[in-house]
Amino acid sequence: MDRSANLDTEELKMTREQYILATQQNSLPRTEHPQFYPVGIYGWRKRCLYFFVLLLLVTMIVNLAMTVWILKVMNFTVDGMGNLRVTKKGIRLEGISEFLLPLYVKEIHSRKDSPLVLQSDRNVTVNARNHMGQLTGQLTVGTEGAVFGHSVETPHIRAEPSQDLKLESPTRSLVMEAPRGVQVNAAAGDLKATCRKELHLQSTEGEIFLNADTIRLGNLPVGSFSAAASSSSSSSPSSSAPRQTIYELCICPNGKLYLSPAGAGSTCQSSSNICLWS
Repeated sequence: MDRSANLDTEELKMTREQYILATQQNSLPRTEHPQFYPVGIYGWRKRCLYFFVLLLLVTMIVNLAMTVWILKVMNFTVDGMGNLRVTKKGIRLEGISEFLLPLYVKEIHSRKDSPLVLQSDRNVTVNARNHMGQLTGQLTVGTEGAVFGHSVETPHIRAEPSQDLKLESPTRSLVMEAPRGVQVNAAAGDLKATCRKELHLQSTEGEIFLNADTIRLGNLPVGSFSAAASSSSSSSPSSSAPRQTIYELCICPNGKLYLSPAGAGSTCQSSSNICLWS
């Protein structure tokens, strides 16, 4: 009896548990078609992403094409760029070049059998400085010619064909020196030397030689001497003296030249008024 009672109690418990489980399953919502939630970028976000990727690809292609075009136009090579070549001795530049900033070089050479041309809209100035940075020499080439800041040493100065050559120092003196002589030659024209005050021709150990068919000394003063003055005072007022056309070239002890009326003998007198006033 006790064993059968225990079996009935266990069956009742199992039946109760099955009933509870069945009741809970019936209370849950049943879905015949389960829902799936997609994961990713969809809609307008996906289109914007594709657009930016396409734009980035186009930009990369354009940049690559521009880089290739610049390399082709500028002629970039292993040795240099365009007309600029990097060699073991320095930089070699061919053709016409323009420098916008100062250029510091040790030497500038042109190609063989070719001139070196420097051009500027205004002036071309070449400065020479010492190790202290002080200006020791300057050359300025402009529309009026070449202006030298200091002394010039050159074997030849020549003007362009059919052009005049002018050497001028506006505020200081102009000195031409040479150990073996200075030669000034005008093959088909005149040679003029003009000054405001005095023109000195000096030879310390030699002589001054003037060789020409005619030597003219203009604007020389006319001197007088006592004999001519006494003869002119003793002559009668009615007598008319002939016009003096011949003069004698005289020189004072200080080297000044003057003219004296020519006579039978020399009329140059050291006591002339020209020599006394000079």
